[in-house]
Amino acid sequence: MSAPMESGGAPGALDGTDTGSTRGTDAGSARGTDRGSAPVTDPGSARGTDFSETMLGTLRLDEDRRLRRVRLDLDVSADRVLRVLGTTEARATGRIRIEDWADDRAAEGELEISPLARRRIRYRIRFTTGGRRLLLDGWKSVTPLRPVASMTTLPYTLYEDGARIGTGTLRFPLTTQLVPFLSSCRFPRRARPGALLEPRWRGEPGRTEVWYTTLTDPKTGTGLWLHHELVAPADGSAPYAHGWVALFPADGPVRHARFGPARWPGERTGFRSDAVTVRPGRLTGSAEDGALGWDLTERPLDEPLFTFPRWSWRRPLLPAAQILPAARASYDGTVTVDGTTLSLSGAPGASARIYGHGNARRWAWLHADLGDGDVLEVVAAVSMRPGLRRLPPLVFLRLRRGGRTWPRRPERTAVGWAGAGRFRAAIGLPGWSVTGRAGLRRIRVEVHQPADRTLALEYTDPDGSRATCRNSERADAHVLLERWWFGGWRTEAEWRLDGTAHAEVGTR
Repeated sequence: MSAPMESGGAPGALDGTDTGSTRGTDAGSARGTDRGSAPVTDPGSARGTDFSETMLGTLRLDEDRRLRRVRLDLDVSADRVLRVLGTTEARATGRIRIEDWADDRAAEGELEISPLARRRIRYRIRFTTGGRRLLLDGWKSVTPLRPVASMTTLPYTLYEDGARIGTGTLRFPLTTQLVPFLSSCRFPRRARPGALLEPRWRGEPGRTEVWYTTLTDPKTGTGLWLHHELVAPADGSAPYAHGWVALFPADGPVRHARFGPARWPGERTGFRSDAVTVRPGRLTGSAEDGALGWDLTERPLDEPLFTFPRWSWRRPLLPAAQILPAARASYDGTVTVDGTTLSLSGAPGASARIYGHGNARRWAWLHADLGDGDVLEVVAAVSMRPGLRRLPPLVFLRLRRGGRTWPRRPERTAVGWAGAGRFRAAIGLPGWSVTGRAGLRRIRVEVHQPADRTLALEYTDPDGSRATCRNSERADAHVLLERWWFGGWRTEAEWRLDGTAHAEVGTR
């Protein structure tokens, strides 16, 4: 199958079509480096560290002075083995419960683990309650005089918008949590940080590579789409970089602008086109002479999600492959639109990658943050390859729930088992759907892209052919997950997203 989506062109006006060419009229502006200037190697890997931790304690808010019980459950992940004599940065996600006040299953933050070098283990955990965004900040002060107590006691301060609103103490209960803690420790092999952002292009003509980011501002409901693309034309002419930014406000028309095309500089760490860059943890740029600009930091909150088989990204044998370097991410920063600044704080979303020959004949795509750390990614497409273009859409569906990904293998939804049980897609507008069963579970995904929240885009593939996609960063979605139990199907989980799903449908 061809690259399932997002591989060319720029957004048009609301409910319109932008037919502008994605290639510059000045051939010199599209001159790139010699083919092969950015050789691809398999991403390096190293051992990381994972563990789970539970702490119990109390909190006293300044506003009422009542002593409240607190429970903090964290899943911690570091990209390297813990350094006993040094400092290790780690990500944390989990749940915080505060008696009669808060219960957030999507708490997230960072740990600084430095028991000897700095003699502390610092926790910075962000969570929400009643629409308020809070920060729990504290550290265990490690001392050889009291090694056990200092390693298990966490005094902390609670902040809102930088102002203190309470203090408390959490403790790691050795008698009940030591064995679960030790049994949770893992040292998995991981790709180098940033390796999944490195270009995959080896210099061949007729290829396209995409870095794209979609997110939703939790305060205003605005959807944001950043698209960055490298195109190597099939006729062997110089590769070029281009892309766009599009905002989908909750109460106004969609606003977009393009950047490029420009010479591809042979970037090795991500994407760069003039003032637009994609780097690990950072996205910056501007378009339309500065009318639209962005400066965002990205915090990965989950492990990579391979929508297609993992080997298809390392070895590009399929017509295309798509991955998410992190299944979920959180974004902070600013987006400027015609002199007005939108400030983002903890905006949920994700960045994704595509590498392939071009777009599919027909395709549908969905990224849905389901809350509480759960996420769903769907790609359904009909290939442009002869003999495959008459087949129904192949479906690649990945549901990450409770830290586990279902189905276990991505091929399962596309080809089924022994030729049977393949997932099915009904692609259309304004609604489309995907259904399927794997093991004892079955799922139904229904997506609705309202016309007034959808952009129609026309663009050109590397081989010169054209396709049209219709994208909405404020789509609606209904996801029903059922499980077979004692002779019948029972609802295991159900999600409804109102204006926070990211979706697209493409046709030729």
